Amino acid sequence: MVGRSVEKLQAVQLTKFDYRLTNTLDEELQKLRCRVNYHALRYTKPIVLLGQKLVKKMQAMSSHYIAVHLRFEADMLAFSGCYYGGGEKERNELGEIRKRWETLPDLTMDGEPSRGKCPLTPHEVGLMLRALGFANDTYLYVASGEIYGGEETLQPLKDLFPHFYTKEMLAGEDLQPFLPFSSRLAAIDYIVCDESDVLATNNNGNMAKILAGHRRYVGHKRTIRPNTKKLSSLFKARNEMGWELFSKKVKLAQRGFMGEPDEMRPGRGDFHEFPTSCICQKPDKLELAGFREKPGINKTLRKTTVLDVDKSGAKHQGILNHIKYPHILIP
Repeated sequence: MVGRSVEKLQAVQLTKFDYRLTNTLDEELQKLRCRVNYHALRYTKPIVLLGQKLVKKMQAMSSHYIAVHLRFEADMLAFSGCYYGGGEKERNELGEIRKRWETLPDLTMDGEPSRGKCPLTPHEVGLMLRALGFANDTYLYVASGEIYGGEETLQPLKDLFPHFYTKEMLAGEDLQPFLPFSSRLAAIDYIVCDESDVLATNNNGNMAKILAGHRRYVGHKRTIRPNTKKLSSLFKARNEMGWELFSKKVKLAQRGFMGEPDEMRPGRGDFHEFPTSCICQKPDKLELAGFREKPGINKTLRKTTVLDVDKSGAKHQGILNHIKYPHILIP
């Protein structure tokens, strides 16, 4: 019956198959999910061409770049039920948007950050990345829609990372045919994020999950997820400590959220957010640092001694093969 339907329709929809797959399934079925997500599904040619064009522009400016899936649009903030200090104007605007979802519970806006339910602000994302060891000469590609608060909200992130780029900045007039279609714009962002050396997400939505899975599937590229529950208290106390202590605490808070190859987050029952590996290759030390090997690089020049912090807070030395960003490995 299923075979005849597939033959007739030339397509089959497997709902919830992208992220709700138990770890007790046969390994070949695990692999099938990855093949469906990352081989059978393809973007249309115009999207792929523009996405790859933007990737090449980023790579032409720097041998490595970070992508940030910022997700700080009004609908996301309204859905999360969080408050960011904008007074009654913000409460009213986001409250009206929140009414679109009739089944959402009433929330205490001021209490949501402590529960880890609030996206980080662009400034907080920048502080997290700097605390993890990314210098201000790092090239940043920011994937997002219309940021709530506009340029005023984005400026602190730009101050922390002056090499700041978006699809609008890179594509120019080439973006015009895609502007009426939000999903196509998101697809372009997806391509540039997927090709980045390190990806930082700012929520745990579908795009963030499938990007993390894709990057793991191709042999592992680092995807950083903020531990918002722990980071929220650190940002509140930021002015009460020096930068070195703040950076150390951020690194400790991010353990288990740095996109290690075997990292898995339990879900409900037999379901897990990151099931055991699909058919990933074993990553080498360079990939563990978030980067893929590139031809023509003298490996002997890439050995760097880094200082990490173990669980007791004591410092120890480790050797990490990498090209840049020496302090992003979290013990």
